[in-house]
Order: sequence, then C-alpha cells, then structure tokens
Amino acid sequence: MPQPAVAVLGGTGHQGRGLAQRLALAGLHVVVGSRDAARAAAAVAEWPPQTRPSTTAAYASAIADADIVVLAVPFESVGSMLEQHRAFFKPETLVVDVTVPLTVTGGVLTLAEVPEGSAAEHVRARLPPPVRVAAAFKTVPAGLLGNGTRPLDCDEFVCGDSPESRGRAVELVRAVVGLRPIDVGPLPRARAIEHLTLLAIAINKRHKVSDARFKVMGI
Repeated sequence: MPQPAVAVLGGTGHQGRGLAQRLALAGLHVVVGSRDAARAAAAVAEWPPQTRPSTTAAYASAIADADIVVLAVPFESVGSMLEQHRAFFKPETLVVDVTVPLTVTGGVLTLAEVPEGSAAEHVRARLPPPVRVAAAFKTVPAGLLGNGTRPLDCDEFVCGDSPESRGRAVELVRAVVGLRPIDVGPLPRARAIEHLTLLAIAINKRHKVSDARFKVMGI
C-alpha cells in the first residue's frame, strides 16, 4: 500500500516544524503547507537533510494533494483558515487537529472557552461531512519534537469522529519513533486531552523543566 501524502499546515511553526521533521524521518511523503510557500521553502532548506519534507506549498495546494492534513496553525487562526480553504479538502481526507486553545486570563494560562467544547470539535464543525477529523499530537512537547536527536519515549492520546478516523490517526502517531498511540475514543475526548496539555505546561513551570509528557501504565 502506498504511503499517504501528509500535509502539515503551519509546518514551519514551533509544533509543526517538529512534526514535519519527525514524519519525514519516518519516511512519509510530507508537504509543509504555509501561507507563504516561498518563505516556507527557504526555511526548510536550512533543516538537516534527512528531516526535510518532500516539498512545500501554499495551503490550498497542500490540502488538495493530501490524504492526511495535520493542523498545526495557531488555534485563533484555525476557523478562518478552514472556512477559506474548505473547498480544497478531498472527501475522506483525514484532518488531524494538533491545536490547543490556550489563552492568558488575569496573568494565568488557561484554556479559552470554545463553544463546541474543544479545538478538535471546533475543527469538525467547520469541515464538510465527508472529511474525517481526529485529534493527536496535543501533549507531546514542541521543543522535544523539534530536537530530532532526543528520544520522545511517551504516549500520545488519539480520539476521532469515527473508528476509521482514530485508526488512521493511530497509524500516523505510530510512525513517529518513540511515540505510542493511545486510542481514547470519540472526538469529544479531545476536551480532556487539551486539559492534559495545560497540565503538562503547569508541571513544566512548577518543576522548572520543559519536556513533561505522559505515559499510561497497565496497557
């Protein structure tokens, strides 16, 4: 079976860069999608050769050619970006939402209120029904992802709008060396996953570290 084409939108950003590089290291056909394809091409040209994507493209082209679209853009940009580009998604494309709606309220980092309940459900509400949605890569530290010489050695939680969505997202997570996917069920479970991201950040701050992450024991 041929490898799926994976578009990482926001693939030169903090989280997206590490994901694009790790997926490329896994041998997948990776396209870095950006608002500015030329700037993206210049950025990835400076990456280590083995971590460079197959190509770079503007959002519309990256989406149209992808079997899997990884959303690694800032959460506040997700709604407008999806509404602008929803016509470019092929039926049965899997969208993997990486975003977490973090905000600062009264000097305290918290999760922004999302009417749909979570970032992943916010994404689901803005895509055509044939497009599938899963959530993954929300708790693995961005800084660790971006350092290809360090092992990840953690679990990554996956939920989705159908068993097929979760299965495909599980395989994508499994392709990244050092990550073990944990299927936690339907898409609303993204609410709990996003709270875990906030918890990991709090652990980092409390213990003066940067790479707090999760492992599930007993399974």
